[in-house]
Amino acid sequence: MKPHLYQLVLTFCFVFQFHASAAVHYVNLNNPSPASPYTSWHTAATKIQNAIDAANSGDQILVTNGVYQSGGRVVYGSVTNRVALYKSVTVQSVNGPALTVIQGNPNIGTNAVRCVYITNNAMLVGFTLTNGATMDSTALDSAHDCYGGGAWCESTNSFLTNCVLAANSAQNSGGGVLSGTLNNCSLDANTNEAAYGSVLNNCTFVSNNGFGADTCILNDCVISNNNNSGAYNSTLNNCRILNNMAGDGAGAYFCTLSNCFLSGNVAGNGGAGGGALECTLNNCTLSGNSAPWGGGAWGSTLNNCLVVGNTAHNHYLGTGPSSVGGGVGGCTANNCTIVFNTAVQPDSPWTATISFYGGGAAESALNNCIVQFNSESPSYYVYNANNYNYYLGTTTNCCTSPLLDGGTGNFTSDPLLVNTSGSDFHLQSNSPCINSGNNADVTSTMDLDGNPRIVGGTVDIGAYEYQTPVSKISYAWLDQYGLPITTNIDTADLDGTGFNVYQDWVAGLNPTNALSVLAMLAPAPTNNPVGLVVSWQSVSGITYFLQSGTNLAAQPAFSTIQSNIVGQTGTTTYTDTTATNSGPYFYRVGVQ
Repeated sequence: MKPHLYQLVLTFCFVFQFHASAAVHYVNLNNPSPASPYTSWHTAATKIQNAIDAANSGDQILVTNGVYQSGGRVVYGSVTNRVALYKSVTVQSVNGPALTVIQGNPNIGTNAVRCVYITNNAMLVGFTLTNGATMDSTALDSAHDCYGGGAWCESTNSFLTNCVLAANSAQNSGGGVLSGTLNNCSLDANTNEAAYGSVLNNCTFVSNNGFGADTCILNDCVISNNNNSGAYNSTLNNCRILNNMAGDGAGAYFCTLSNCFLSGNVAGNGGAGGGALECTLNNCTLSGNSAPWGGGAWGSTLNNCLVVGNTAHNHYLGTGPSSVGGGVGGCTANNCTIVFNTAVQPDSPWTATISFYGGGAAESALNNCIVQFNSESPSYYVYNANNYNYYLGTTTNCCTSPLLDGGTGNFTSDPLLVNTSGSDFHLQSNSPCINSGNNADVTSTMDLDGNPRIVGGTVDIGAYEYQTPVSKISYAWLDQYGLPITTNIDTADLDGTGFNVYQDWVAGLNPTNALSVLAMLAPAPTNNPVGLVVSWQSVSGITYFLQSGTNLAAQPAFSTIQSNIVGQTGTTTYTDTTATNSGPYFYRVGVQ
């Protein structure tokens, strides 16, 4: 029996090795003697589909130069695919997309031919896909028939690499491609979205009609000169979004963007969001965008962003248009630098019903922001006289001018940027913006440069964090009291109160005035309600906590009885309703 067992094992190993070795099949459009299974150039198929049919999963198909525009295969519904990668094979050109073309039929309707279908774990490498199309709604047998004119991918586990998708169209979505993962591809002049539901890495989008990308994930991509928004409902990382045009949201609409650059995008008459509309932008730069409402962004949240040189400009020629928010409008901006933006008079003759205001920001919530050097033009028609930086909204811990009524932590000093004429908007070493923000409004661990967002304990104002501060104290606060910015200023007790300058800053005290102290006053009994009224010298805008104890020898001697007490100007009081007998009671107050 042993010889038979030995022979069986050998046979099994041979069969396993045979199937483990992937075959290579060849395609040459002009081969005079094709012969299946097309395993040499001499016997190469003349149609790509024939080689796929002869291949097994895992095989490779090499295709030489030519325009492949005949044959086809239906996979779903009724639409024909010029090439159907219905097996997990790799189809690769020999000389790249410039010389190897898969061409569909651009006539939308019953004669439409899509370029390729790609199943899971299949890959197409080095082709131009052009003139692919899908059926129109009157010819539908399946929902698949009207998506993905250039390529219809089963999922993002279908792959296109080093491909050009040009001049394709779809009745619904994905004129260039539906789904799939695309690497180093170009999507040019497609109609009804270049890509829908795809993952795209290091790809370019140029001159597409409809959204450039819809419901996609884009990494390291360039999206330029598209009509009707560069990206919609997508996530973009490290992308450049340039010179796109749309009625609204020309650069990006309803997207999340991180570390992106948006420039030259234009929203049309009456539109909003030249760079971005209803987006979340993290560590992005918006420069040279324009729209009637929100030249840089409208209705968006911006974190650690630079917004520079954008314009609110309405080209409407009738009556009643507005140019609102040259930099941002209707936005929430945290730690942003908003500078040199403009709200411009509309082109039509100016009347009382035509307004332009908020050169930097309009109707926005601004936190830890630099909002300076913005303008409204021409100056003799400004709606928002003497305040070009913002219109309405709120400012908290901002460097801007003039101060907004009701805003806290704001100051009007020059932010002392490194070189505004040279577009260097980092902070100088003595900038009042250093350590002058509010940590509660910090949304990221990194600034616009990718450096730590908080250095020295308190966030700086603006998009860039100064990395080597010599003091932990707000430089604007030090400047307010004429104090030097030195390494030993934090520990100096200038007024002899026992509080050093750093402690005075935290407590909101005047470091040069011995009468400005955090001091407890004598408690006073009350019968309505029964207890003790505890009082202390306080500052408006400072939040306190109150602790009590009855035995100073106990460990711990004090426990917190109330936190988040908002300080009042002069004196703050709290009634301790637990102090109902003769005591003793001991109290201390601290700053949160």
